[in-house]
Order: sequence, then C-alpha cells, then structure tokens
Amino acid sequence: MARLFGTDGVRGVANLELTGELAYRLGRAAGHHLATGVDQPRVLVGRDTRISGDLLEAALVAGFLSVGVDAITLGVVPTPGVAFLTRHTGAAGGAVISASHNPPPDNGIKFLSAEGYKLAEPGERTIEEFALADPDVLPRPTGTGVGRWRQAPDLVNEYLDHLVATAGTRLDGLRLVVDTAHGATCRLAPLLLERLGARVTAINASPEGANINVDCGATHPLLLGRSVVEGGADAGVAYDGDGDRAIAVDEKGEVVDGDQIMAACGLYLVEQGRLPRRGIVATVMSNIGLELAFQAHGGRVVRTPVGDRHVLEAMLREGMILGGEQSGHLIFLDAATTGDGLLTTIRLLGVMVATGQPLSKLAARMTKYPQVLLNVRVRQKPDLEAIPGLPDMLAKTSETLGPKGRVVLRPSGTEPLVRVMVEGEDADLVESSAREVAGFIAGRLGQDG
Repeated sequence: MARLFGTDGVRGVANLELTGELAYRLGRAAGHHLATGVDQPRVLVGRDTRISGDLLEAALVAGFLSVGVDAITLGVVPTPGVAFLTRHTGAAGGAVISASHNPPPDNGIKFLSAEGYKLAEPGERTIEEFALADPDVLPRPTGTGVGRWRQAPDLVNEYLDHLVATAGTRLDGLRLVVDTAHGATCRLAPLLLERLGARVTAINASPEGANINVDCGATHPLLLGRSVVEGGADAGVAYDGDGDRAIAVDEKGEVVDGDQIMAACGLYLVEQGRLPRRGIVATVMSNIGLELAFQAHGGRVVRTPVGDRHVLEAMLREGMILGGEQSGHLIFLDAATTGDGLLTTIRLLGVMVATGQPLSKLAARMTKYPQVLLNVRVRQKPDLEAIPGLPDMLAKTSETLGPKGRVVLRPSGTEPLVRVMVEGEDADLVESSAREVAGFIAGRLGQDG
C-alpha cells in the first residue's frame, strides 16, 4: 500500500501531489476515525498563510462533513494553538493544514488526537487505509446526519490567554524583534509579547500567500540578527511557517539554537529545583555540549531518534517536562502537548528576566562543539549495518575523535540520502572525519558508486 504519512503528516506540492481530492478523502478517513465512539463529534481545523490553504481547507472540511463530523475552522493559527484548543474545547480531534518550514508551493495535513497530541502512527495507518480504499466504504449520512461547518476565528484568543497565563513573569522593558516568516504567528507573536509588556518590532509579518518562509524565519535567521543589532534590541526570535519552532538571536546578533535554548531553560530549572529527574530529552543530533552541560550540573540528557514524536514519547515515559530538537522545536510538557514557538519564546525570555542576564550569557551555559552534517545520496535506502567494513571504520573514527566526539549515521525517511553527522573538540578533525565517513559510504552505496 502507498504511504501517505511521513514524519509530520501528509506533505507534497499543493494541487499536484497533495490535491483537493486527496484532502477530501483524508477528511473522510480522519473524520470517521476520530469520531469513533464520540457523540456529536467536532473537529477543529487551523491553517497557515499559504495560498493553497483555501483549496485544501475546503476539501478537508467537506470530507469531515460527509461522514457526519462537524468542522470548526479557526483560520490562520499556529499548530500548537490548534493542539491547545482541541483539548481545551473537548473536540474529537484537530487538523492542521501546513507544511511548516517548507517552501510556499508545498502544503501538508496533520491530525491531532482529542488530547491535543499529534496522532500516533497506528491512527495514521488507519486513516491511510480508509483514504486509499477502493471502493470507499465509509458511511455517507444524509439529511440531518451531515456535518456542519462553523467558522470560529475568535477562539484563538483563548490560546493567547493561555500563553499569557503560563508566562509566569512580565517582560516589561525588553526590546524584541520577531521574525514571523510571513506565517501563522504573524499576528499572535507581537500581540502576545506586547501584552506581557515588551516593546516589539515585527519583521517578515506581511503574508501574501506565496512568501511564507522565503529567505526568512527560523531557517534563515541572519536578517533577524542584523535587525536586532541595528535596532539595539535585547533579543530576537524567528518562527517557522506554522509556529511550532523558534530560533533565537542574542543582543550581539548571534544565533541561539534549540540546544542552547534547552540549556538556558533547563539549567535554570535545575537550579530552581523545578526540573523533574534533573533531565531533558533531546535527539541524537543535539550537540554533545548540551549533554556535557547537564552532566556538569548533576543532570542528564535522554537521547532519542530524530523527530518530535520520539521526543514526546520519551518525555512521557521518563516523566520529564522539557525536550526538543536543535531546530528549535521544543516541548514544554507542563503547558503544551506539542512544540510551541510562542511558548518557547516566553519561557526563554522569562529566564532572562528572572536571572537578569543577557541572552548571550545564557546561551554560553553550554559549549557548542564543532559539528558537521553531510548528506550522501544513495541508490536506495540502505541497511547500514550490512555495509562491509563500516562498523570497524566507525569504531576507529570514534576513537580518533576522543571521548567528546561522536559519529551518527541516519538514513533519511523521505529521500535517498544517508545523513552523516560528526562532532568533536577539533574542528579540522571533525571536518576531515565527516568527509572520510561520507566518502566511504558513497563508495559503496552512492548513486554513482
């Protein structure tokens, strides 16, 4: 059977790969799945600012209605806002139309459980089976059994109130620049920070449907850095298109990534005696400096495979409240069920206020070790353990890098690539080791090998 769901929902070029017809079938399938055992089921739907959002929203909602599920559309709202409101309003589930940090022609659809968590893989497989079934066997109620569509953009204010309530401190006097990537946070980010007392300058906050993420936002923070320095701001924050991740910039214009944000927030909580089990969850790609910083404070970092789903599973299993990825996708489980860029912002700024320290000093609480990431294009998804000589080579490379060095190999889940990550204390050694490992793999599995 074809696979529709990737690591973060169904994605593709809108109206070519992710068509209205597919969105309709996904709406029928997800509506049926989410409504099972629920009286008068309702599903909340949010979207980002992409021009294709209109098309996909109409088709997705039609699918929900066709199986007797009411749809409440929230308009443009960050993914974590849909997650919070789904749980807050007692809906049967939620849906987000967004391709996150992808370019404007792309779009995506992801589904949320009634508890506000991203739908688990078994649920996605069930939806996939129903959506691809031929013939379509799902019910088609008539008359009063058909679902109803209601627009409720004002519900987002309850999400905003929740963020203000969970801030814990005012931000009076802070001068901030926010880069909203022409995306889902363009209205809420300035509004939230101004309500907390900050003086805010917003850039890339004029969505036109085709400029989301274009040379801006969390994946392109250089303009934000220049804006912070030129404006004499205390800090800056950049979001991705759907607002579930945040990357910061300090007062000197230097980027503060997700690892550094976790260090700043997590170590502050350790010192306050408020971090359960004195630990956080991070992926295998997080810098080893994060792990060493926590070890130096009697804490620990639990490592998971790449992906926020794996991070969340480990947090729930370990009883931890902070986890995330280097990309800035952070989960504060005491106040959210998924990554939330706005929540990350107020938690990080809250530490600045509480400690009286500039962001540059907070970011320096962990030492970032040199890290190189290379992509090796291969003929097909490989079994890395079956490559002759590779285990011995990796062992030798790890020994050369020393106790603070690592080699991580990860086949891409969406492309014919093997990602090679090497880090250690010596930048030149890290660079040469990464190229050596990548060359070894390319010589045996490369498309031209």
